[in-house]
Amino acid sequence: MKRFLTSFCLLICWAATAQTTPDVAQFTLSNGLTVIVKPDRRAPTAVHMLWVRVGAMDEVDGTSGVAHALEHMMFKGTANLAPGEFSRRVAALGGRENAFTSRDYTGFYQQIPSQRLEDVMKLEADRFQGNQWSDAEFAKEIEVVKEERRMRTEDSPRATLYESMSAAVFMASPYRRPIVGWMNDLDAMTADDVRAFYRRWYVPANAAVVVAGDVDVAQVRQLAEKYYGSIPSRVVPTRKPRLEPNQAGVRRIDVKAPAEQAYVSLAFKVPELGATGLGTASALSSDDDALALTVLAEVLDGYSGARLDRALTQGDARVADSAGASNGLWGRGPQLFTLDGVPVRGKTAEQVEAALRAQVARIAQDGISEVELNRVKTQWVASEIYKLDSVFNQARSLGSYWALGLPLDAGERLVERLRSVTADQVKAVAAKYFGDDQLTVATLRPQALDPTRKVHTATPGARH
Repeated sequence: MKRFLTSFCLLICWAATAQTTPDVAQFTLSNGLTVIVKPDRRAPTAVHMLWVRVGAMDEVDGTSGVAHALEHMMFKGTANLAPGEFSRRVAALGGRENAFTSRDYTGFYQQIPSQRLEDVMKLEADRFQGNQWSDAEFAKEIEVVKEERRMRTEDSPRATLYESMSAAVFMASPYRRPIVGWMNDLDAMTADDVRAFYRRWYVPANAAVVVAGDVDVAQVRQLAEKYYGSIPSRVVPTRKPRLEPNQAGVRRIDVKAPAEQAYVSLAFKVPELGATGLGTASALSSDDDALALTVLAEVLDGYSGARLDRALTQGDARVADSAGASNGLWGRGPQLFTLDGVPVRGKTAEQVEAALRAQVARIAQDGISEVELNRVKTQWVASEIYKLDSVFNQARSLGSYWALGLPLDAGERLVERLRSVTADQVKAVAAKYFGDDQLTVATLRPQALDPTRKVHTATPGARH
């Protein structure tokens, strides 16, 4: 079952004084680093995460992929650790670790027995402030990053299409660049490019430590002060706005790639939910629209037998093997509502495109039923409850809230706001945001498969 969000829900960076919500504590160290703690005593384990509010959207042309390359290099040593030793030490503690880079943020995590929390906090604080490695080490690792790009993007027709579509949808927004980077930029990237990005953005006031699990708030505060508190404070660089200009007319791209089936993806520019949209009195009309669009996506594709499934993939009028919808509710940059589908044999991508748009138009004309509305609302409540089953998901949600500037209780607030969405609001947004002036269409045109073409595989020891 598809979740109602396309990314994890996320939180507000409060002022220097401590802030709390039920069962969650937040405080700020004197150097500006935020610490968030969520005790959960059900098992003797803990998750420790370091979040940095920097991602692919903070790069500049010519160095795309540098945020992701830096994530890789963070495992390559400090003055106290040899390359790869960080991971070996976490494994010796009985833990597991990894990292991730998105458009909006970068994160590093360790899952360990709770009595080993101090050990991983010491390790993470050391590399956050003292990451260093040789040019030779970088030269080896950038080849790993290139292979990752070949395997995950260039060998995947849909990933290639998504990359091309983002570059077509966005003109000014940095979301137009791929997270892994353009291959030409990776070829030209230097060790000093990565070091400069590290020095610029990996500062305490641009980072948050999230700890969840079998821990005590006072203990975490003490350890945070001990290992992170001594890191010198530095100013977070000023971010200049890079607003996306209004689109005037539909944009279309074709992507040719070796594939067995065609595929079509429709991306509509839509408003995102701001931090004020999780309140009540200060919410803007665009915030209400963002919530209603999220409901619309769920009505179309939020459960087995939803509208797209019934209308496009079943019965005599079947045109697609699969069809989907999703709404990018929030992020640091502009958001999209997407529709997509794979034509059934004998049908075309154009027929699937028309069928997808027809389902939205039908809702714009006839609306949705209260049964549909209540069903997706019930699922939201259930999804929030299920999320609490995982300590890792609790920590990841809190960290991503912080990174996107949302409240600590963003998940609960979101459910309350979504409960107030009406069928009339869903009908209204279906009529408002799905014209040609907001639309980019990307179509995968299948090419013959080449049996001699090399298929890339993951490099042993690669991150993720």
